[in-house]
Amino acid sequence: MRTSINFETSVAHTSFRQEDVNVSKSTPIYQTSVFRFSDLDELEGFYEGKSNYLYTRMGNPNSDELATAVAELEDAESGVATSSGISAILAGMLSVLKSGDHLVASEDLYGGTVQLLTGELSRFGIEVSYADFTNEHSIRAMMRSNTKMIYSESITNPFLRVENIEQMVRIAKEFNLVSMIDNTFATPYLVKPVEFGVDLVAHSGTKYIGGHSDVSIGVVVGRADLIAEARIRVVSLGANVSPFESWLTVRGLKTLALRMEKQTKNARSLADALAKNAVVHKVYYPNHVLPKGDGAMVTIELSEQVDVRNFFASLGWITIVPSLAGVETTVSYPIATSHRALSEEDQARLGINSHVIRISVGIEHIDDIIKQFEKAIQTSVNERN
Repeated sequence: MRTSINFETSVAHTSFRQEDVNVSKSTPIYQTSVFRFSDLDELEGFYEGKSNYLYTRMGNPNSDELATAVAELEDAESGVATSSGISAILAGMLSVLKSGDHLVASEDLYGGTVQLLTGELSRFGIEVSYADFTNEHSIRAMMRSNTKMIYSESITNPFLRVENIEQMVRIAKEFNLVSMIDNTFATPYLVKPVEFGVDLVAHSGTKYIGGHSDVSIGVVVGRADLIAEARIRVVSLGANVSPFESWLTVRGLKTLALRMEKQTKNARSLADALAKNAVVHKVYYPNHVLPKGDGAMVTIELSEQVDVRNFFASLGWITIVPSLAGVETTVSYPIATSHRALSEEDQARLGINSHVIRISVGIEHIDDIIKQFEKAIQTSVNERN
């Protein structure tokens, strides 16, 4: 791990070092499904740890480069790249959990994660309970004799609550649990959960790690023993990622610090501006909680005066997408996308309604971003009235 240089320097130097005669400044794309061997001794040597690669589903220099880079940036011991953020979460969880085990998770999670936990892990015989992680007693009340893991997000989706990671780790240690955090919204630029003692950290690299909305990829990093188990799950379940997408993600990762600095600054300014708008009922954005900024996501709840369909139709160059974290400012509609699979009761309990809008703030000039949102809001109010 790089311990003597700053984050901004470390993130820019993530290239896999080649020992070939022709040394490329950028890592080549190892666009191959298999690797060749000169004889049977060399082939059999793979299983004895004498060579690194056999078959891309089992490992590839590009996916390993990405996993190593993210692990280093998170100050984690090891990592493995996967086909998506969900598969990274699954691989991390299955490195610990088996049939008959129990997981305690925060109740305010990404809807796709809830679907994974409730809809799929239950089919494996793994029980899941949800707790209010703002209340330590609520977490403790969910503990059972078969509880093996505690799980949350460093910045929650969509209401951007910054998790009390110290509390979470303290409870995990008290009950001898493995702790796991989804660090997608924060990235290691803002938060490094491993520094607090978290055992596993997952990322949807599709988002800020890649940064350009052109890959579907995940990474899970953490304790070496747990990552070794997670890697087995990735190989067995076929959850590996392609060499090209790994290469693209590493290329995007190099500008993570620059992007997060700009997007986080823009998000703060947009949140402050929208908080002054009379027809914005509520703005969800952390209140100067993290040292380098509070992230590039802003969630708002528009008042009943605003016609939401007209608002979306009036956004102009700001596009509607079901995801986040590209360099362009975009909006999504949680009740119809990220949290669509939740029951109406769960949506209501979490506060997700038809007027909640999630904004992924980009790198554009902040004056243009603010002006476009204010125009869309004003237009939608006028057209309804």
